[in-house]
Amino acid sequence: MSVRTPKLSSDKIARRAALKWRAGGFERIDDALAIEEPLEIRLAGRRFTLTMRTPGNDEELAAGFLLAEGFITNASELGEIRRVRDAKGVNEPNVIDVILNVRAEGLRERLKRNFTMSSSCGVCGKTSIESITRRIAPIASRAKIAASTILLLGAELRESQEVFAATGGLHACGLFDLEGKLIATREDIGRHNAVDKIAGWALANKMLPLSKLLMMVSGRLSFEIVQKAAAAGVPILAAVSAPSSLAVELADETGITVVGFLRDGSFNVYTHRARITF
Repeated sequence: MSVRTPKLSSDKIARRAALKWRAGGFERIDDALAIEEPLEIRLAGRRFTLTMRTPGNDEELAAGFLLAEGFITNASELGEIRRVRDAKGVNEPNVIDVILNVRAEGLRERLKRNFTMSSSCGVCGKTSIESITRRIAPIASRAKIAASTILLLGAELRESQEVFAATGGLHACGLFDLEGKLIATREDIGRHNAVDKIAGWALANKMLPLSKLLMMVSGRLSFEIVQKAAAAGVPILAAVSAPSSLAVELADETGITVVGFLRDGSFNVYTHRARITF
């Protein structure tokens, strides 16, 4: 597989004048900023949710979000994702409409269940973990990866972050094979969006479940990111920074190996250590 990285473009970067303090005084600079804009996701023409994101790969973001939150369970339930057009027939840059192949009564039940009990609505804890484990089968992957290979992943992910290199303002999510090869990467202003984009990419390429791959994110590991990884069938989840307590609990329940603080030649393993060989 080839690495799929978003191309650096003007829709992801804005130029702004700034004053930089250095050597006892200010100097004028032309700084690059990561663009942040809202994306409205509709279901069959009706407003569904709004998220702040970095433009690009919006269809993947929508598909990955719907998968992670339990509104779809596989690619066959995803009918069509299309751009919404304005009165002049021009595509709206920040609005997409999703048509699902899910019966109305089934969709109503999923909407009720997932908006009542999800990390994104602030209802978290043991009940949320039980809710997620009821709809996501435990990950039973036999994937294994060498500790020496894990140590190389951070540099590989960082090298692929073109927009971050220009702005310093984006997170990334990458998929690696068990030999440490980077398969795909996505950047976004939000870690959870980057994970959704990767999941959406994998869904479109009929790669789910990701039972023989490792996912890595820049920054910390939250409950929500572990939930998204579990929905995609990821057996090993790594992060540059720390996991939260609830993220570790959910990973333990769903069978995910969690690696945190992957930097400076070391890392911590919090759950299911058997997948990492020494």
